[in-house]
Amino acid sequence: MFFLFISLLILIIIPNLSTQRKHAQGIHSNAMVSVVQSQLDAYVSEFPKQDKITFADLQQEGYLSKRQVKEAQDNGIKIKASKVVK
Repeated sequence: MFFLFISLLILIIIPNLSTQRKHAQGIHSNAMVSVVQSQLDAYVSEFPKQDKITFADLQQEGYLSKRQVKEAQDNGIKIKASKVVK
């Protein structure tokens, strides 16, 4: 009886944890888009004449850390025409 009860709890909890994890990943991804866009905007304010801006440019000038660049790229975030897209 005890194992049946534990099995039922696991069947209820596991799908909920999976849903919560996906939701949290979505929130993190959206937050990363906001961070990159705000840093891109700051970069453009300082270097207005530069046409094609890359993650390497933002990292080199200290607007994004190496870890932030990796997370952004892992999340499929790209820079196109001074806009951050996912």
